[in-house]
Amino acid sequence: MYKAPVEDYKFLFEHVINLNGLMRDIDNDDVNAQLAEAVLDEAGKLAADVIAPLNHDGDIEGSKRLDDGQVITPKGFVEAQAAMRNGGWSSMEAKPEFGGQGLPMVLTTAVNEFWQAANMSFALCHLLTQGQIHALQKSASPDLQQTFIPPMADGRWTGTMNLTEPQAGSDLAAIKSSAVPNGDHYLITGQKIYITYGEHDMAENIVHLVLARTPNAPPGIKGISVFIVPKFLPDATGNFTVKNDLRCLSIEKKLGIKASPTAVMQFGETNGAVGYLVGGQNEGIDIMFGMMNHARLAVGLQGLAIADRAYQQALFYARDRVQGVPLDRKKGDTIIHHPDILRTLGSMKSEIEAMRAVMMTGAAAMDRAHHDSANDVLDARVGLLIPIIKGWMTERGQIIASQAVQTHGGMGFIEETGAAQHYRDARILTIYEGTTAIQANDLVFRKTIRDQGAAVTALLDDIVADMAALAGHENARIPPLASAVTSAAATARDIAAHIVRGANDPRRPAASATNYLMLMGSLCGGWMMARYAAAAANQLALGDEDGPMTAKMTTAEIFMTHHLPQVEALARSILAGDDPVLALDPDQL
Repeated sequence: MYKAPVEDYKFLFEHVINLNGLMRDIDNDDVNAQLAEAVLDEAGKLAADVIAPLNHDGDIEGSKRLDDGQVITPKGFVEAQAAMRNGGWSSMEAKPEFGGQGLPMVLTTAVNEFWQAANMSFALCHLLTQGQIHALQKSASPDLQQTFIPPMADGRWTGTMNLTEPQAGSDLAAIKSSAVPNGDHYLITGQKIYITYGEHDMAENIVHLVLARTPNAPPGIKGISVFIVPKFLPDATGNFTVKNDLRCLSIEKKLGIKASPTAVMQFGETNGAVGYLVGGQNEGIDIMFGMMNHARLAVGLQGLAIADRAYQQALFYARDRVQGVPLDRKKGDTIIHHPDILRTLGSMKSEIEAMRAVMMTGAAAMDRAHHDSANDVLDARVGLLIPIIKGWMTERGQIIASQAVQTHGGMGFIEETGAAQHYRDARILTIYEGTTAIQANDLVFRKTIRDQGAAVTALLDDIVADMAALAGHENARIPPLASAVTSAAATARDIAAHIVRGANDPRRPAASATNYLMLMGSLCGGWMMARYAAAAANQLALGDEDGPMTAKMTTAEIFMTHHLPQVEALARSILAGDDPVLALDPDQL
């Protein structure tokens, strides 16, 4: 039932993102549009034919912990992991010196959408492993890199992130896990919760990245360090066969992503789990924030992926289901002809296309910033886009999954159809890797107030410049889209100034932070959809097939009429809503 959006990505790469131009900018002669198309085609086949069919059954079966602490994943997961390894998909993001392909973010992000949409529970293992590879490439010593990255890039080993503890969720200052020096390593003791793929049967070894405190470390977040703690340690011959002092105590029973084992991990029940320091002591928070952009982009991508999977299922159902006689149609016509179903599906499609284009813009910005790491302007653009991508896309992904259930009617509430699974799976996305409120506060305080709105102003200037270039487009459908986005950008500029003016009374911008984030997401979506429509119009003028290009222009118009108006609505809430919210006494609730 799942079909990877290969054609949409090809269109984006060639006509909106300009993949070849991006590769020239970052001096990557190995990647071009032709290679990207081949990669997308093959990834789409694996996603549709191997990974997607495991999604519904995996949700029903779930992962199971045995009495000895081992965890068994659902039927077919081990084989699917082997297929990813054998196809070289585990090595896409790692650098060539570690056995990786070193592909750019725009391409790996596109492929990762396919995995996440096909089966988010399964693909979480890949996501966490790639995140750890990114962290180790950035911060680990050469010896640790050569030991731990190649087997993960090869797909034989997988990685996890161990941050949260029972008493320490988003407040990492409360972490209690300890790391005591012991020769060339440390002995780790403590308990971690919410560890995705903390234990499973899909890999030879599991490499845990663990936050802990060394003796006499400063209190709070300044005293946190990061350690590699593998499930198996090397024996006398250098093979990793010796069991480390760690185990899975239990796996959580969850609302969604049921096939993904979310483990409670205990480190050091006897002598302490052997761990290796990454970076220097007390550098844990800096290392964590260094990998945060990568992780949050990946979760924003999950919001897009689950939205598209839910939409595709709703579309399939609406094309097949007969219920009533749609207005001005004949008996036997399916529900897709009902105007409200048409509105719902069109709205979903337009927003998904906008999200995908914004995601590619963020990934391209990361590629440019990585290539020119000393460029503060590029770094600021990435920093600004990340909370928007993570916050807006996960919130909207959840709404779109809900709309898919609604399209199914009563059948959407029945687990058998699978629509409910997407809705349940989507719910975690606004929570992990930093809740929407955390993203919103990051956008307000670190990305807007801290630089007095400079990064936001630069983004708005780029949006306005792009729209000015489209104002005289020869296709009459394009200038109105550009005008609508220009007007929304002006409103966003006023709101950014309002946020900056509230710096001395931080509770005020904090009360508006989530609305501000969603406003910026809607604006960025409109920006991309105007460019998307103009690119489609250009292809029409060159003689491309009318149907697909006209459809892209129509979905852009739907976005402008159904989603972009949220900019004005949210602006009114921000300008007028601080006082009543802050006047509310918690005891009045």
